[in-house]
Order: sequence, then structure tokens, then C-alpha cells
Amino acid sequence: MAKKLWEKNIESDREIERFTVGHDRDMDLYLAQYDALGSMAHIIMLESVGLLEKAELTPLLEALKKIHALAEKGSFTIENGVEDVHSQIELMLTQSLGDVGKKIHSGRSRNDQILLDLKLFTRAQIQEITGLISDFFDVLIAQSNRYKDVLMPGYTHLQIAMPSSFGLWFGSYAESLADDLLLLQAAYKICNRNPLGSAAGYGSSFPLNRTLTTELLGFDSMNYNVVYAQMGRGKMERTVAFALAGVAATLSKLAFDACLFNSQNFGFLRLPDEYTTGSSIMPHKKNPDVFELTRAKCNKIQSLPQQIILIMNNLPSGYFRDLQIIKEIFLPAFDELKDCLKMTTRMMNEIVVNEHILDDGKYSPIFSVEEVNRLVREGIPFRDAYKKVSLEIESDNYQPNKNVHHTHEGSIGNLCNEQITALKDKILQGFDFEKVNSAEEKLFNYR
Repeated sequence: MAKKLWEKNIESDREIERFTVGHDRDMDLYLAQYDALGSMAHIIMLESVGLLEKAELTPLLEALKKIHALAEKGSFTIENGVEDVHSQIELMLTQSLGDVGKKIHSGRSRNDQILLDLKLFTRAQIQEITGLISDFFDVLIAQSNRYKDVLMPGYTHLQIAMPSSFGLWFGSYAESLADDLLLLQAAYKICNRNPLGSAAGYGSSFPLNRTLTTELLGFDSMNYNVVYAQMGRGKMERTVAFALAGVAATLSKLAFDACLFNSQNFGFLRLPDEYTTGSSIMPHKKNPDVFELTRAKCNKIQSLPQQIILIMNNLPSGYFRDLQIIKEIFLPAFDELKDCLKMTTRMMNEIVVNEHILDDGKYSPIFSVEEVNRLVREGIPFRDAYKKVSLEIESDNYQPNKNVHHTHEGSIGNLCNEQITALKDKILQGFDFEKVNSAEEKLFNYR
């Protein structure tokens, strides 16, 4: 069995080891490529301050690049008896390069190493999710423009209320995603600060150059105070979780609408048959299972911030093993949200809209406000016009005029989709992913 990085001459109890390691080795597979990436920046810095020789740096960098490639294609494994990803990478370097592999840990602790890994992983995941949100946004805007003149009932209290349109319905979710992106950008900015060099939370007596590692990894800045850098463990995940929950809330609400509108009682939408499932007993069934599962998965994601809060909320400053458990709920959440975004984008791109909903007379009362407003434009006071139309409805003498003329910003006749798209594009530019991508590319080409 491989020795732990921290082990002295006392062998740990196997049951204690099983309990304390838990699922950590499995979770660390999410982080392997980022551990290698962070180690590359760290050893370049170590060489710059005289803690590594140039002749040692070059083979270490090449070995770390190979480990990164191995992890990127999913072939990285943590051997039995090896405690975590940090130990495995150090073991691999030592096996291939000898004692020089043992030098890479100078000036850092596993505490700032895992902080760094989590931030590098999270910012990469946010970049992916942002791209998927943008794709979904574009589909919604395209559908909004396509169906901008198709009217549908709007509801309050699940009672038919006023005329709406599919242009408004699709576009409303696009604008919701723009706000979700803004929150995600704020979370990204909090994430994209460098904790490396904080070590176990109290810095190092080595003359570390934290500015250099910040630049090499493309961070916006460092977490300056080393105690706060450690306090950021859990806080970063909680903040990002709130942003993920915002996206999930939008998807969940859309999924509920789609399930409702797809039902025979509404009949507003129809899903392509290949996106539905059947029943083992009822031959006619075409169930919207994808939207139902999306709703459930996204509701689960919305619980993520609260779970993280309950794990970390009563901890004082400094590191505690409690924080390890956050990885088990945080790391897998990205794949689940990405999957929901991909599926919802596909379905909303191919959904079929009923263009003749309002031919059914039961929806006629939704035009009552239009009639009140018409009378007001003729000079009748609003309250008098309201009472007149109410009495006509009660006496069954109401005849709706279905010509809707809304012109103000954001209404049926003026969707403002160009402005909503411009808002989304401006928010996307604010992430400045190119800075990170360029820094990582330079790091891989460092000589």
C-alpha cells in the first residue's frame, strides 16, 4: 500500500481510512487535469524563485502535460492505496523522474492545491454552461420571432386572463436566461481569483511569487489574504451553486409550462413523437418524460446552495474536513445541468405550436380588457368602461374583438428581441473567457 503524503510511522486504521476518504477518490477524477495544470504553473514559479533548477523544470512540465492529456481523455486513475489526486500525480512524477518529483509540493499545501483545482474546474465548467445557455437562448429567440404573431391565452391564477403570444412566451425565457447569465458572471468573477500560495491558510516562508502564478493561470487577481483564501472554500461553491440554481429555475419553469401546454386539455404545443415515451398499458400515451425529468433534475439542482450552506455554515475560519463533502454534491451538478440544457435546447427547437388556439370560443373572455381599453380611448372613464364590459359578460352579450394592437416595448407587437439579444451579448463579453483560454494555451507552450 502506498504511503500517504502525511503519513509518519503509524499506519492508519482501515475503517478510519474508509470513512475519512469516502467518495473523495472518485470526486478527484473530476479534478485531475486541473491539478496537473495548477502544478505546471506552480513549478514554473518555483523555478523562478530558485526552488527548482531549469534542468528539473523541463522534464516536470513535460510529464505534467502527459498527465493532463491522460486526464482530459478520461484515462487517469488513482491507484489502490493512493489517497487522492494530489498524491497520485506526485507518485507518477516520482516514478518517472525520481526525487525531482518530490520537489513539486514546496510552498504549497493540499489545502491550497484543492482550492486551486476546484476553481480551475469550476471556471471551465462555467464556460461550458455559458456556451450552452447561449445556444438555448438563440433557439428561444428564433422561435419567438417565428411565432411572434401567433396568439395564445395568458394566465393568472391558472385562469385565462389576457392575450399573450408565443413570441412573448419563448422570448420571456430568453430574457430570463440573460439574467441567469448575469448572476453566473458574478459567480465566475468570484471564482476566478487565485488561492495558490495560501498553503494551509497561513502562507509560506518561501519567497513565493503569487503574482506570477496568477498571470500564468489567467486569473483576474489573487485572493490576497491567505486566511481569506482558505475561507473561500465552500463560499465559492455556494456562490456558484446559487447561479446554477438560477439557470435550473428557468429550465424547471419552462419544463412545467411545456408539460402543461402539451397536455390534451391545453393542446398549445406538440412534442415530436421521438421525444415522448409510451405506456405499458395505454396504447395512446405520448408522455413528456424528458421535460418531467428536466423539471425534477433542475429542482434538485435548486437545492444545491442550501445543501452547501448546511455543510459549511457553522465552521470558523481555517480548514475542516467537513468541506470535503461539498465536492460530492457540487462537482456532479455541472454535468446534470449541462445535460438538461442540451435536451431542452433540442426539444424547444423542434416543438410544434398550435396556431389556432383562440378559435375556441372558451378563450373569448381574454379580449375583455381590449374592449375596456377601446372604450377608454373613445373617452369613457376606465371604471365606467370596466363596469359596462363586466355587465355585458354577465348577461352573455359580450362580443369580443380579437384584433390585438399592442405597441409598447416588450408587448405582443414589440417584442424587443433585438434588445434582449444585445443584453445577452454584452453579458457574455463580460466573462472575458479569452483571457483564461489564452493564458492556458501559453502555459502549455511554456519553454
